[in-house]
Amino acid sequence: MKNIVVILVLILSFSSCKKEIEKTHIKVEEKIPEIRFGYKIDDYKVIQDTIKNGDSFGAILDKYHVPYPTINQIATSIKDVFDVRRVRTGKPYTILASKDSLEKAQVFIYKHDKINATILDFKDSLITATNFQKPIKVIEKEVSGVINSNLSVTMDSLGLKPNLTYTIADIYAWTLDFYKLQKGDSFKFIYEEKFIDDSTFAGYGKVKSAVFKHKGEDLYAFRFIADSIKNIPEFYNEEGNMLRSQFLKSPIKFKYRISSKYNLKRRIAHYGYRVRPHRGTDFAAANGTPIMSTANGTVVESRRKGGNGIYVAVKHNSIYTTKYFHMSRRKAKVGDFVKQGDIIGYVGSTGSSSGNHVCYRFWKNGKEVDPFKEKLPTAEPLKESIKPRYFEYIKPLKNQLDYNKMPVQEPEFIKETIAEN
Repeated sequence: MKNIVVILVLILSFSSCKKEIEKTHIKVEEKIPEIRFGYKIDDYKVIQDTIKNGDSFGAILDKYHVPYPTINQIATSIKDVFDVRRVRTGKPYTILASKDSLEKAQVFIYKHDKINATILDFKDSLITATNFQKPIKVIEKEVSGVINSNLSVTMDSLGLKPNLTYTIADIYAWTLDFYKLQKGDSFKFIYEEKFIDDSTFAGYGKVKSAVFKHKGEDLYAFRFIADSIKNIPEFYNEEGNMLRSQFLKSPIKFKYRISSKYNLKRRIAHYGYRVRPHRGTDFAAANGTPIMSTANGTVVESRRKGGNGIYVAVKHNSIYTTKYFHMSRRKAKVGDFVKQGDIIGYVGSTGSSSGNHVCYRFWKNGKEVDPFKEKLPTAEPLKESIKPRYFEYIKPLKNQLDYNKMPVQEPEFIKETIAEN
């Protein structure tokens, strides 16, 4: 019996010693501090919120125990980097506050979007404002599709967001009428997607190249910077001709219909069906739809007058002037230089108008003409000296577009090239 007791004591002792030995081999892992926006988050009380209607920079900081003399000092010292009056409702922000009982704000981080933020640091006597950008991963992707109804519906069915649709529409605005696409037309795009934190989608990057098959014809578009000094990208076709024309085909980007064309013998209901020449083209659209200048130029009129209602006139050069009638409101004023595609006003029904539309009028050498029957100037093609470099540049892009060109109904991501931005 004594022997059994001794054996049990030895076993328990050995087991206890073994546990002690095991304990000595346990590796204690140190907690890696979380760093956000360049700050060790564990050192602060983190407050995340969204700017609400009626909020101001001063009211927010006052809520977190920053006195108004300090708030005024902050606003004055960083005004060249960040105007505190321009904080916008709906924008998220983060406050890093002290971890004591007062929880006083020490850092204010205003998030412009998913990538960009402005950091105001006032925890010490030195007040600083810095612009912050999260690291971006850029992935090149391809997608192809077939038109069944319209571009927007097809892009949406492929899981692509409207911003990419708008970009494609801008690229082809001068060469393709998206309201005349036919069922069975197809496309293929090579474009970029941006991500933060490896997996959070942060928008689209460049569209590098594209091809639209419309009425049996391949319409190519290649992004290329011809002038390294100006550094302005343009889109050219496979022959080196610029897709952008000097004039847009329409002053409205999407969702419009031509309700009345240029017609010198038109009878107008508003005037008792008497013959009244119509020297413009009416683009019907919803009230408030943005109206674009169809070419670069200077605003020479911006006013409200009689039957024209609220309108803007843009002088493009010594030959061409365009006018945009019946706006609900104007965005451009006399003397403004506007670029092609800039918004100059919004669709309305002011003046002699029976519905929401913009009456687009076109002057050539002081005479109103129908722009859709005029041979208008196009943008200049690439210089001959640049074409060899251009053709060499687009060769792999065109091969990529032409490879397996038969489109599919689901997104076909053939290639993903990752680049750190």
